[in-house]
Amino acid sequence: MKTIALPLIALIAFAGYTVSVMLQAEQSLIDFGISLMSRPDTAQVVIDLYLLATMAGIWMYHDARKRGQSALSVIPYLVITAVFVSIGPLLYLVVRGLKDRRRTVAAPTS
Repeated sequence: MKTIALPLIALIAFAGYTVSVMLQAEQSLIDFGISLMSRPDTAQVVIDLYLLATMAGIWMYHDARKRGQSALSVIPYLVITAVFVSIGPLLYLVVRGLKDRRRTVAAPTS
């Protein structure tokens, strides 16, 4: 449980906040993104965020492959990352932690 506690708390809090903001937003997510990219100062932050998201995507891919999963198993997380950035890697960490926990519980003890 320790390995998923922090990502799970962050995922629930940030996803909840994201849903709340989206429900109150006066413009679409695409319009908001376009307005952010229209100014150099906010564009720099968006570019920085997506560079980090790209690195997280690469890490998720390599981590999944190292764990014996197919490259296709990471696609849902990459799509979520492309749209909501932080939610994709957080969800990946939670699901990975739950899978590890199941393996540990299911593994026979000697």
